[in-house]
Amino acid sequence: MSEQLTFDWPVGVSLEAADFFVSTANSDAFRMVRHPARWPQGKLLLVGPSGSGKSHLARVFAATHGAAIIQAQDAADRFPDTATVVESVDTLPAALEPALFHLHNHMVAHGLPLLMTARSLPATWNIGLPDLNSRMQATTPVRIAPPDDALLEALLMKLFADRQILPPPSLPRYLASRIDRSYLAAQQIVAALDAVALGSGKSVSTRMAARLLEKDDPDAE
Repeated sequence: MSEQLTFDWPVGVSLEAADFFVSTANSDAFRMVRHPARWPQGKLLLVGPSGSGKSHLARVFAATHGAAIIQAQDAADRFPDTATVVESVDTLPAALEPALFHLHNHMVAHGLPLLMTARSLPATWNIGLPDLNSRMQATTPVRIAPPDDALLEALLMKLFADRQILPPPSLPRYLASRIDRSYLAAQQIVAALDAVALGSGKSVSTRMAARLLEKDDPDAE
């Protein structure tokens, strides 16, 4: 079995390292985040779609290396003396671009690892401050790819567990073969099943999923 699992979820989410499922979709990111000594200039940009596990990996890094975690919108006048994570740097307000630029310089000057997370590469951000743009363009990126079969099934199981739902053992594979291959689609179908189950007072089942997906599937139980 692959190593671990998680994503950026709002419902009872476990963010321990043991909860992170490693597959071909995220193995490069998992390895890179765990070894900051390998980051050129001590900086790494973790890129992936919403729900792909960026925040989880950031917290695994923080727990392992004693790193501070900062949201991009709180980056003003932050000069930590430890390794640091800046989450969602692609949402950084223009007014805080100088703050992130100075944070870059501070971290490099003091030899402290800087991990940043974003949904896309810096070329798409329209950074107004040229000095910050050059530093972001020079930051090594590592991508989390769309989920493969193993990761999508594991993600579905984790999403059910986070909602304290015990699905039929065959349901994650059933869903994985029918929904879009994306982190968002997995979140949406589990949330929808949870809502239907709560509204009907019934347990989540493959038949319920088939009805929700508007499929008349002979394998539905």
